[in-house]
Amino acid sequence: MKLAAGLSLALPALMLAGTAKAADAPVVVTSIKPIHSLVASIMQGVGTPELIVDGAASPHTYNLKPSNARALQDAKVIFWVGAGLEAFLQKPLETLGSDASIAELDNAPGLTKLKFREGGAFEPHDDGDEAEGHDHDHDHQAAEATGHDGGHDNDHDHGHGEFDTHLWLDPMNAKAMAAEITTTLVAADPANALTYQANAKTLDDKLDALDKELAATVAPVKDKPFIVFHDAYQYFEHRYGIKVAGSITVSPETIPGAERVSEIHQKVGELGATCVFAEPQFEPRLVDVVIEGTKAKSGVLDPEAATLKAGPDLYFTLMRGIAASMKDCLSRDS
Repeated sequence: MKLAAGLSLALPALMLAGTAKAADAPVVVTSIKPIHSLVASIMQGVGTPELIVDGAASPHTYNLKPSNARALQDAKVIFWVGAGLEAFLQKPLETLGSDASIAELDNAPGLTKLKFREGGAFEPHDDGDEAEGHDHDHDHQAAEATGHDGGHDNDHDHGHGEFDTHLWLDPMNAKAMAAEITTTLVAADPANALTYQANAKTLDDKLDALDKELAATVAPVKDKPFIVFHDAYQYFEHRYGIKVAGSITVSPETIPGAERVSEIHQKVGELGATCVFAEPQFEPRLVDVVIEGTKAKSGVLDPEAATLKAGPDLYFTLMRGIAASMKDCLSRDS
């Protein structure tokens, strides 16, 4: 009885001790799932970051919700890629997030940045064009200079033509962003610095292992050309030497015109493109039109993790899913 009484007195104290650390955790808000995943990995044992663009939503078409606005107001730290990707956040961050430390991860030191490709039906990669340096420009303009996307605005949401903002699709860029995330969290919450730094080291090692794994997954099919719905994959291409022959649209929120669809259909035939990949958030019927009458197969790629559950493992699931989808579709017999 005395033991039971002692335990009953101790339990509230233990419960309070267990919640003290969570209460001490800073309010951290992240923009999109891949960034949330990296931040969640580094915050494990301290707290859980909040996510703005959840579910199957896309940053290209997102409208801020009242709950998002409240989260921004309460935030001590906010992580986003930058105005080139999450344009909807630019003004709210200036007003609602004015009291927070804001980390714009497209400015993280050590990133490889690739210039945005203006044309959807760009030419296939030339092996001699795969430079190792940063800011590699991938000068693949629209094939036969006819890729005009039916009134498409090239300054839509990709850094106004400066660089492609799908930076996380190279694990080495994820490492650079993770380092910046860690620096920002340590500065904002020094009491938990050792935990952040230990988690960051674990994440860094996991990203190195993932890089090797992805290279091995796509190696057997990397010379087979394919078409993507949305020109979002050049960081993955650049890292692993794969051959994207073109995209159906540069801007995911702009439906391509008949001229563009016809041009891509012709390109599939000319290049012998093995696969045309749709995306879960956008119009899949366009892919059916593009491959009609050709030997190409269709597949699905999910660069922004629309179909995945948010959490620390999401980034790894996302990248493995892209590599596996490519290998699966490109390995199929014609």
